[in-house]
Amino acid sequence: MKFSEIHDKLHQWRRTNIKERHFLLFACFIVGILTALAAYLLKLAVHSIKLFLTNNFSQTDANYLYLVYPIVGILVAGLFVKYWVKDDISHGVTKILYAISQRKSRIKPHNMYSSLIASSITIGFGGSVGAEAPIVLTGSAIGSNVGRFFKLDQRNLMLLVGCGSAGAIAGIFKAPIAGILFVIEVLLLDLTLSSILPLLVTAVTATTISYILTGTDAMFAYSQVEAFTLERIPYVILLGIICGFLSLYVTRTMSWSEDLYSKLKPWKRFVLGGITLSVLIFMFPPLFGEGYDSIETLLAGGNKFHELLNESFFYNTQSRWGIVVFLGLILVFKTFATSATNGGGGTGGVFAPTLFMGCILGFIYSYSMNELGFGTYLPQENFALMGMAGVMAGVMHAPLTGTFLIAELTGGYELFLPLMIVSICSYVVILVFEKHNIYAMRLAKSGELITHHKDKAVLTFLKIEDMLETDIPVVHPEMTLGDMVKVISNSNRNIFPVVNNNGVLQGLVMLNDIRNIMFRPELYDTFKVKKFMVGAPAEIKIDTPMEKVMNTFEDTKAWNLPVVDYNGIYKGILSQSSVFNYYRDVLVETFSDEEG
Repeated sequence: MKFSEIHDKLHQWRRTNIKERHFLLFACFIVGILTALAAYLLKLAVHSIKLFLTNNFSQTDANYLYLVYPIVGILVAGLFVKYWVKDDISHGVTKILYAISQRKSRIKPHNMYSSLIASSITIGFGGSVGAEAPIVLTGSAIGSNVGRFFKLDQRNLMLLVGCGSAGAIAGIFKAPIAGILFVIEVLLLDLTLSSILPLLVTAVTATTISYILTGTDAMFAYSQVEAFTLERIPYVILLGIICGFLSLYVTRTMSWSEDLYSKLKPWKRFVLGGITLSVLIFMFPPLFGEGYDSIETLLAGGNKFHELLNESFFYNTQSRWGIVVFLGLILVFKTFATSATNGGGGTGGVFAPTLFMGCILGFIYSYSMNELGFGTYLPQENFALMGMAGVMAGVMHAPLTGTFLIAELTGGYELFLPLMIVSICSYVVILVFEKHNIYAMRLAKSGELITHHKDKAVLTFLKIEDMLETDIPVVHPEMTLGDMVKVISNSNRNIFPVVNNNGVLQGLVMLNDIRNIMFRPELYDTFKVKKFMVGAPAEIKIDTPMEKVMNTFEDTKAWNLPVVDYNGIYKGILSQSSVFNYYRDVLVETFSDEEG
């Protein structure tokens, strides 16, 4: 017996014996395990490659291999994508948004491994990007393909895509709450109570597997040395505002850089990106890789932050402001390093860069305030955490994700209030200038973004095939008016498609247009259909997105439109009433809080 036959029989047995919502939880459990394993493999690969390449680097002198490794990394990753994957896998989170909005939540199978391999090479060799967006795409691809394997319906398929994203975040950061909030704020449509449980199952499963593989310690070692006091709130608010403007700088700069690289030929993109990245890393070694080592150094407290000057030309800097200048320059050039990595052919995301820049900003802010003697003392470790939450909240338009992720990453739950204040202030500031987050703005420019818009989102669940009316009699151009009258007498419709012998749509006969001649028998043998048929106001292709279909109805003011394939073969009639009825049913089913 073939595998496909076994698969079909198991699928039929499952549909008969297991309720869909119960089986969905099992699928979510599987997705949680697979995404956690993928996250672990990605972290292990990045760490192993980086350790192998930099283990013998000098701590006091400039290391010229910084000029070579990044170029090699983006070259190998770029060649892998071009000749093996043969598909665009950059902008991982944007790809997920596009899949939800335009591809009925279907993500290609190769995305379950291609982003993992390409980003491991890119980051391991020093690419100044994060592994989170690639692993989120990997997790979503796992969710999508697990759902397709089990033949789940589109609504549950979309939910599994979200579960894969939640599992990826939970697995790589050991942060289940942040994983769920990321899906709610960044990826998906409005979620209901019945949707939260599958997300929770996946996130908790992925976190548990991550604990088993890597231990239960938080990702970043942090211990709060000073409790938060109310007199620091004005300083927290000011930091939040600054984080909002830094988020705006990051978003605008990366968008500009992306447009610049997109206009170049592939080899020019590689040359420009490779040279830019290698020079920046050579000048500022903390730009090498994700930057998590630098975050750990800044959160360690004391004077350990001076270690960031190692391996650079700033090593012998004695001025107390030298670290501020050095980190300030890193803050400015980090976005260019990230853009150069992706633009040159590498694969990675902006998740880690936002944490990196936020941590540096929070440190610079508190360190400078303390050195200048303004007001109360500001603990640098605490404000570094707040900066991480603020910049993430601003760049991603996700204040809840920023707050909970930093708390879960570090165990700094005592700082919930200031983390929330910074995140909200940053979010409000950038919202004034940018309507969409850095992931969604690419789709928003082309009008392809549907998520977070309930009316448009429901349309993605509607399929033309389900609403198509195929029982309407068709007529032919050579038929006479008498023949037409016979067809009308046996039908209760007022529209009749006209097709030729090959089934190609020729036009329509509208009952109202021939009402004045259909009761004149003397014309029955004289008039033929081709004389009184009219052209269709518009033809709808069978795979046209429903949002475009509704726009066509609006533009033509028609109540019924013919549907054809790409060869013009008539398939049926689509009516607005059918669309509205299906829309209402899906709206109730999808967004009802009742699980049954």
